[in-house]
Amino acid sequence: MKIINFTIPEKIGKSIHIKEDKLPFFYPHLHRHVEIQITWVLSGEGTIVIGNNMKPFQPGDLFVIGANQPHLFKSNPCYFEPDSRKKIHTLNIFFNPEGFISQLLRFPEMYSIKKFIKSSNYGIQASEKDAPKLFEHFLKVINNEEGFMMAYFIEMLQTMANLTEWKYFSTESFEYLFTDIEGLKMNDILRYTMDHYKEEISLEQISAVAHLAPQSFCRYFKKHSAKTYTNFLNELRINEACKRLMEKNFVSIGDIAHQCGFNSVVSFNRVFKSVVSKTPREYMKTYEKKIDLLIYH
Repeated sequence: MKIINFTIPEKIGKSIHIKEDKLPFFYPHLHRHVEIQITWVLSGEGTIVIGNNMKPFQPGDLFVIGANQPHLFKSNPCYFEPDSRKKIHTLNIFFNPEGFISQLLRFPEMYSIKKFIKSSNYGIQASEKDAPKLFEHFLKVINNEEGFMMAYFIEMLQTMANLTEWKYFSTESFEYLFTDIEGLKMNDILRYTMDHYKEEISLEQISAVAHLAPQSFCRYFKKHSAKTYTNFLNELRINEACKRLMEKNFVSIGDIAHQCGFNSVVSFNRVFKSVVSKTPREYMKTYEKKIDLLIYH
């Protein structure tokens, strides 16, 4: 699977592009575009992939994806079932950092916004506390025209720049671009891992997928993801566990542990806490509070 260079359709006379998606599932291909993308998820669950990192997403999440960052919102399997009636719903704002905004960023008063836009190269997510605050700003931008839209857009960027609890997808700026060959190799690794995460995956197996010797594979994967393959696999398994917790698709915590490739509940709880910074039960309570807040809004 190649990284698709995606062209965002522009409207004549518009500096920013607003897009509302109501679809059976998210666009299923890893892609990138020159525009920075701000996405508010109103409905839909799955795994978001930005660069070489992934996290589960759910309603109420807000993401800022940097220019030319390979990314993918991967819908849960239930969205692809023949009799599925599930739908996804997102609000999206796209703008080219080399376009009109580059002129505004020359003003000293725009320093904090300029710094925030640069931080989007990491791929960032608003915290659970801050995401609801940004929803009103989103509505102001998408529901106004001409000068008011632009004024509210700058106001939203300034509000984002003032927030201090953004969650970063990468510890290093993701400014380099994947070549097609790198994209193919990393996507082969990603797809195999997502298809077989319930099983025990040996270093020899995953190295063969990448057509590398085991030692070379370890160096290659660490270089391109800033983490070991074991850490990556554990994060994927925990992402899947989080989705099951959100969907309440389990009989017990032990049931989830075995469904997601862990041999024991003890190791599952330990890895879950290290990845999410919460226990599985704490995670469920946080998610339920977020859903209640969304319904209220």
